[in-house]
Amino acid sequence: MGLPMSDPTAWTTAMNNLGMAPMGMTGQPLLPDFDPALGMMTGIPPINPMMPGLGIVPPPIPPDMPAVKEIIHCKSCTLFPPNPHLPPPATRERPPGCKTVFVGGLPENATEQIIMEVFEQCGEVIAIRKSKKNFCHIRFAEEFIVDKALYLSGYRIRLGSSTDKKDTGRLHVDFAQARDDLYEWECKQRMLAREERHRRRLVEERFRPPSPPPVVHYSDHECSIVAEKLKDDTKFSEAVQTLLTWIDRGEVNRRTANNFYSMIQSANSHIRRLVNEKATHEKEMEEAKEKFKLALSGILVQFEQIVAVYHSASKQKAWDHFTKAQRKNISVWCKQAEEIRNIHNDELMGIRREEEMEMSDEEIEDPAEMKETEESALVSQVEALKEENDSLRWQLDAYRNEVELLKQEQGKASRDEDTTKEQQLKLLQQALQGMQQHLLKVQDEYKKREAELEKVREDKLKIETLLETLKEQQSLADEEDKERDAIDGQGNESSTSRICACSQEKECPAEKMLSNSPVKSEREALLVGIISTFLHVHPFGASIEYICSYLQRLDSKICTTEVEVLMTRLHHTFRQELSGVGASLEKRWKFCGFDELKMT
Repeated sequence: MGLPMSDPTAWTTAMNNLGMAPMGMTGQPLLPDFDPALGMMTGIPPINPMMPGLGIVPPPIPPDMPAVKEIIHCKSCTLFPPNPHLPPPATRERPPGCKTVFVGGLPENATEQIIMEVFEQCGEVIAIRKSKKNFCHIRFAEEFIVDKALYLSGYRIRLGSSTDKKDTGRLHVDFAQARDDLYEWECKQRMLAREERHRRRLVEERFRPPSPPPVVHYSDHECSIVAEKLKDDTKFSEAVQTLLTWIDRGEVNRRTANNFYSMIQSANSHIRRLVNEKATHEKEMEEAKEKFKLALSGILVQFEQIVAVYHSASKQKAWDHFTKAQRKNISVWCKQAEEIRNIHNDELMGIRREEEMEMSDEEIEDPAEMKETEESALVSQVEALKEENDSLRWQLDAYRNEVELLKQEQGKASRDEDTTKEQQLKLLQQALQGMQQHLLKVQDEYKKREAELEKVREDKLKIETLLETLKEQQSLADEEDKERDAIDGQGNESSTSRICACSQEKECPAEKMLSNSPVKSEREALLVGIISTFLHVHPFGASIEYICSYLQRLDSKICTTEVEVLMTRLHHTFRQELSGVGASLEKRWKFCGFDELKMT
């Protein structure tokens, strides 16, 4: 940027209008006593010319601010500003990452050196592509230099002092779309995206929980260590995770089957320890419940004492001596204490109800506990036999694997070792035969136990059916007892009815024989006695509804049709009469048993 200025006064005026300290091309101030606040253009804040990226040509000014452009003198040409009253030149939409500008309206005699001389003042120029039709494309090093180059749009350019048309022109500077600019912008965006992903990954890794330690590979030494850890309560979870990983990896084979079985068996033995631990926790929970119940009962006792104090204070002997405010506070306190006491009392009663329900459930389950214990014992025996059967099978498989390995090694070994291997094979075969016989016995015992278990289940079903039938019979017997109690409660009324019925039977046996005994059961005889006493008290008669309403108080199962049929059957004892006229017509029943006796 060491270009000499042909007219330093023009640069001083232009930079003074922008509120900048006038400086030469070498960076030295043109006016040493310049005050930036005395610029000609008001409303523009002072600009520091030493800001990074700021060259000779000032940056573009927003369109809403007035700007006065001055003449710019270069070495080979002169730039004249456009008319300030004209609108600003139009520009296209800025492409992303734009570093290239289109410059049109160049003079015909303009060369690349002249174009470089004009636009190199804005910033570093990378390349100039000039066309024969008075335009060119200029690519700058940075994006912000494009904004400075747009400042020259609208200027009239004149080469030297010539007035020929070929030496003059009007510059039009606009954004240009270049593939190189787009490619660099995309590369920059990808780089920013990579940096963002890397930053996010660092944040995620910082907050990610630490990964578990790697599981060691299987070996005999590691197997013995894991087997010892399985027997320790503090290291059981770690050892079980290692065992699970080994099994998932497929480390179980014919050689390692026995070792894995022993580790699984030790893991199974840990269940007993867990059950015992659960039992201790349940015991602690029961003790805590008892302590809570005792503490709650003590709190209730204290609440009762406080409520008693409030009640005694509310009596007239002490109540009259308190003021209104004190009485109000005492009554409020008494209500609050009673509410809290009731809440705690309900809670304690709820705990007691739950305990009573648990006790009742245990009592109900007592008759069937024996069967359940027997069944559970049989089930446990069957499970033990199953486990033993499985263990024997695994041992058989292990022995078979060993025999096969021995057979494979037998072909490779020398003849001197053949005799010893044959003896080992014979011993193993004998052991296999013994194990097979034992396995057959265990299977027979297993079948017998299963048959016994089925018999126990059938007996249990029979006992349950018998219990249901007994419960039904008991409910029926309770209903009959209730009916008998209701009948016995009738008292003197039933006795008088029975006496009347007996006297009637003694005095008129012939009539009963002729009528084929109209009273067919003891219940009907009781009904006849009660109805006769009721109608004897009502000499003018009573309707069937009235009679049935009285009888239903004694027995709710009596219906009107049954009573009416019984009374019509005994026409010598009861008589139906009609009273009233028209809408007031009513049927009444009267007792006429004594009338028949008088006639006889």
